Amino acid sequence: MKSIRVAVAAAAVVAAMTACSSPMQAGAAAVVGNERISMSKLNADTQAYLAALKKAQLDESALGVPANQAVLQRLVNVSVSNQLLDRHNVQVTETEIDNALKDPGQFQSPEINLLANGVAPSDARAYARAMVGLTKLQQQFGGQAGQEKLIQEFSSIKPIFNPRFGQLNGQRSQENPALFVDTGRFGKLTLQAQPAQG
Repeated sequence: MKSIRVAVAAAAVVAAMTACSSPMQAGAAAVVGNERISMSKLNADTQAYLAALKKAQLDESALGVPANQAVLQRLVNVSVSNQLLDRHNVQVTETEIDNALKDPGQFQSPEINLLANGVAPSDARAYARAMVGLTKLQQQFGGQAGQEKLIQEFSSIKPIFNPRFGQLNGQRSQENPALFVDTGRFGKLTLQAQPAQG
């Protein structure tokens, strides 16, 4: 499961850096392939996520990015994953989802593992289904050798983000984790502290 997270993270960066800039549907935070992620869905999920962080006595600042960016990235990754699972007819059972939800990952608990990935408890099953499905898809592609094909497939579905968030951060790294940068008043790129919500 851990290797798939690396693959998904790498693919997400590639997808974000190559996202196209075609027209945005009204009220959409992002359009991912054939799925629209609405601003209302992003806002509701962000509120649920912030409540889960508070309940776990964790602070949003530990994420390194604003909560709505973490949630938007997760929504996009799950959408891409689900479209790939449909494309390749990958089935995930409820038992497999239950087992994935027990995985603490690199953290002490499954709950913290989910929160570290931008997942509120209400979205845990959808997230776990996507991650289990990607693991199965990587196996279908040839296990460890199939990781590159999985990244290519993942990157083939390019999200289109609402321009109100700013430009995609093409230089994302651990030191600079923000998904978006603000072009500033005169076109100078600056890190965006918090994308607009609406």
